Amino acid sequence: MTFDKLIDNITQWADDKGILVSDNIPQQTMKVMEELGETAGAILKQKKTEDVIDGIGDILVTVIILSKQLGLEPTECLESAWNEIKDRKGKTIDGTFIKQEEL
Repeated sequence: MTFDKLIDNITQWADDKGILVSDNIPQQTMKVMEELGETAGAILKQKKTEDVIDGIGDILVTVIILSKQLGLEPTECLESAWNEIKDRKGKTIDGTFIKQEEL
């Protein structure tokens, strides 16, 4: 399934469940944070790959729903981030990429 089709399916699911309204933005923001925390925990505890896959999927679902609640297109948000980082200079130190201006 394509990313765009998955976004459409997630958007429809969220709309069917009454999640997609802008009044739910604070709750959805917390849901994104919850899923991120659970995924970080799974990674740090070296849980099964399936748990991490599920966690990353849940993060993507919650971020897609949040972007739609905010009237934004997830692919446009991703493209904007890509355009910002694609030519970024810097280096990785102890596993963390440090932008050149921060070195």
